[in-house]
Amino acid sequence: MSGNDDAGNNDVGNNDTAEARQRRLHDNLAQTKARIAQAAQEAGRDAEEITLLPVTKFHPAEAIAALAGLGETDVAENREQEARSKAEQLPDVRFHMIGQVQTKKANSVARWAYSVHSVDSAKLADALDRGVGLAIEREQRPADFVLPVFLQLSVDGDASRGGLPADELSELADHVVKLEHLELAGVMVVPPLEADAAAVFRAARGLCDDLATRVGRRLRLSAGMSADLNEAIAAGSDIVRVGTGIMGKRPVAF
Repeated sequence: MSGNDDAGNNDVGNNDTAEARQRRLHDNLAQTKARIAQAAQEAGRDAEEITLLPVTKFHPAEAIAALAGLGETDVAENREQEARSKAEQLPDVRFHMIGQVQTKKANSVARWAYSVHSVDSAKLADALDRGVGLAIEREQRPADFVLPVFLQLSVDGDASRGGLPADELSELADHVVKLEHLELAGVMVVPPLEADAAAVFRAARGLCDDLATRVGRRLRLSAGMSADLNEAIAAGSDIVRVGTGIMGKRPVAF
């Protein structure tokens, strides 16, 4: 499973008029924000502390532009080539990488991503750092740009899904904080399908807080999708990644 969101209900259908699709997108977004507010209230938290990151994988640039028109100018993508193309078409939208990144693609990701939620090795961190430095040299990034990165926690050790085990987080965190063009932003986790999501989120929050003590500043937890959003917020997630709950199950045609 990647960092994408796979649960939702209100599709933004391809056969609707543009006006109807925009209205459905508006409604889906409002419903998702209402869910976040309710979950925050139940957890005794301030909903303003929680960032919603819409996942727009497989949806066209026109749909993302419509989302930006509703005020959501930060979105998440899973695939480098698809995200790069959309970023070129929509320079006013900030794209965040939540999928696995191959080291050979890090140079490209560093040119368009505004954060990377899936760093799981020093090799990848180094490649992203070099990529940002090169982008700055080529004036593709501002001179003071720093790329926020989240360390992806693996709960089950499944290498195909990316991430690293809990006992390796501290070493990688120490490495990242020494890099010139990266900023350690926090921890990201996706619970395995068979896992107790609430328990996974609580453990990830604890690990994130341990790292925060280690580096001397607060770090954020990126956790929770449509199906487990409530559990993630109750455990202290700062960023929830919601795809089909906002965009619908099928690609949006505008």
